[in-house]
Amino acid sequence: MGTLDGRVAVITGAGRGIGREHALLFAAEGAEVVVNDLGGGNDGEGADAGPAEQVAAEIRAVGGTAVANTDDVSTWAGAKALVEQAVGEFGRLDVVVNNAGILRDAFLAGIEEAQWDSVITVHLKGHAAVLHHAAAHWKARSKAGEQPSASVINTCSASGVTLPNAGQANYGAAKAGIAALTLVAAEELERYGVRVNAIAPIARTRLTLATPGMGAIFAQEVEDGEFDMFSPANIAPLVAYLAGEKCPHTGQVFAVQGGSIQKLQGWTVADSTESEQPWTIDDVDARLAEWV
Repeated sequence: MGTLDGRVAVITGAGRGIGREHALLFAAEGAEVVVNDLGGGNDGEGADAGPAEQVAAEIRAVGGTAVANTDDVSTWAGAKALVEQAVGEFGRLDVVVNNAGILRDAFLAGIEEAQWDSVITVHLKGHAAVLHHAAAHWKARSKAGEQPSASVINTCSASGVTLPNAGQANYGAAKAGIAALTLVAAEELERYGVRVNAIAPIARTRLTLATPGMGAIFAQEVEDGEFDMFSPANIAPLVAYLAGEKCPHTGQVFAVQGGSIQKLQGWTVADSTESEQPWTIDDVDARLAEWV
């Protein structure tokens, strides 16, 4: 018996890296998996059906159940087609893992509009588009009297929530937006039997290897028998747990790397000052000087 027996899961960006590990573990735990990957480059350019087809075939070769999907989830139409394929193939949808992403790093003074737009579109809109169509499916089932027990796991990043990274304004902004989207979606979808959480993973992928200043760290060789702290396989067990029907967590963001899992907390009040009179600029200056 697997922890995900009978669960129908859509996993975006599942042709390589972290997403591939999700797909392999989900299938091994009994899930029926739709392996989505457009197959583009690190920068989102191009398309190749190979990665999604290869992972789906790999799952089927060991007795699992999987189909490939190469729709572009950064479009409303592509996300709709993905959800419709899951429902058409397997009768329903239980789990969405939003994982697809690209990088087009640039410093703010030199970033081009296309670099900004493409990263925001693939990450933030790509999450929202799939979530929208999945939410409509779950709402319809709930309204029809079949309360789902569904789960969404979004993918944000330390770059957006805990560790700002120079040169990644577009990526960090998108990932911070995904964390906020997660919290809102958890509030909205609870009534339909849906839990929504997010992870902020650190692992060796083609994107992290291509990140300036980080590639050398992630590329370090690991001796046989040693624990590989940056293996993308370390991320999948947490995601499989969050996808389980009995998992109690919702509205949370978890950082995960190697053997570490941390529950993150968002913006909180660090200092406060009050006035019984209307503020003046001098008053503000005097009060806030204490916080420097």
